[in-house]
Amino acid sequence: MAMIKFEEALARLETIATELERGDLPLDESLKIFEEGIRLSKTCLKMLDEAERKVEILIQDKDGKKRLRAYNLGAEEADDPVSSV
Repeated sequence: MAMIKFEEALARLETIATELERGDLPLDESLKIFEEGIRLSKTCLKMLDEAERKVEILIQDKDGKKRLRAYNLGAEEADDPVSSV
């Protein structure tokens, strides 16, 4: 499967779910798009996992330890090197 953007994959998954829920497709076509949906689902999960790893790297402190903190939109810490990037 060619590289696809997360949003495109998610939109296609929504379309597939709608088509399958209608229930008016022949069995072979239903199976075909179900398989496509499974592939897209795995692709989306992989992209989300990769994004999560990147975020974890960005929130490591100076000692390499990850600190869990609530995300606060607009709040910046003065000594946070990421906020100045």
